[in-house]
This record gives sequence, C-alpha cells and structure tokens, in this order.
Amino acid sequence: MNTLNKKELIIGIAMLGASLAYLVMAQQLPGHDGVDAATVPKLLAGFLSLLGVMQLVSAFAKPKVAAEPASPVPAEAEEQPTEVIEPRTVLKTLGLILGYMALLGPVGFPIMTVVYLYLQFLVLTPVKQKARHLTYLLIAVACSAIIFLLFREAFDLLLPAGLLNNFI
Repeated sequence: MNTLNKKELIIGIAMLGASLAYLVMAQQLPGHDGVDAATVPKLLAGFLSLLGVMQLVSAFAKPKVAAEPASPVPAEAEEQPTEVIEPRTVLKTLGLILGYMALLGPVGFPIMTVVYLYLQFLVLTPVKQKARHLTYLLIAVACSAIIFLLFREAFDLLLPAGLLNNFI
C-alpha cells in the first residue's frame, strides 16, 4: 500500500470513528415519534458514516493507470495546467465571511446575503473568464429572497431584517 492510500485509509478510519461517536451521542438525545430535534443529528451521523465507508473503499481501490496514447503527443499537450486556488482567494473568502457575520445584524439578512453572494461569485470567477455581473446579481437576489421567505413562512423563524425592518 503506497503512502497516498495509507493517508486515505487513516482519513477514512478517522471519519468513521468520528461518525460512530457522533451517532452514539445522537442516539442519546431525547425524542419522540416522527421528526424531532434528534432527527438531523442522526441523519448527519448516518451521512458521515457513509462518507467514511466510501473513503475506506477508495483507500483499498487500485489507482487507475493512464493508458499509453497510440500516437506520440507533443510535450506541450501533455502538461495541462491545473487550477490552483490562490491563497488570496481563500483570504478574500474569509474576509467576506467575517464581514457578513459582522454586518448581518445591523444591515439584515436579505441585503447582506445579496452582497455576500455577489462578491463571493466575483471572487470565485476565474481570472480568464469574464464576470457576469447581472447573472450573479439575479442569482444572489433570488437566493436571498427564497431563503428569507422560506425561513419566515415555512419554518416560522425570523431572520434579521435589519434595514428592511420597516418594509417587511
């Protein structure tokens, strides 16, 4: 077993161990018939267990060996650049998350979610690709409105409206 597979095996065992411990704790939560407060933790533990098993299976799977090409390929075509996430992108994302958390209360969920999603779309847009500002803005507004209304009407939970308190 090579080093990569050993790492995957260790990760799989750790995931499975954590999920089983979480499942034991979730089983101890008080509950009643139907959906209750213990349902989501049990589902999460089940999904985490499934991921742990999948990780273990992938650790024992044989790595695929690339087939030799029939015709010689130029050296330029062999090296395909892989997309590397720059540290600046990660730092920008962390900054956006911190700003979102700091301004969520005073500004409100609907406005801050639109701003956060739009800016996050811009951060995650590849440098060589043209940003679609209108599309990003429409997706951000639609997602924010749907989530806000879903929590308000379906779950009967109020998210902070902030500046829109007088209008909603």
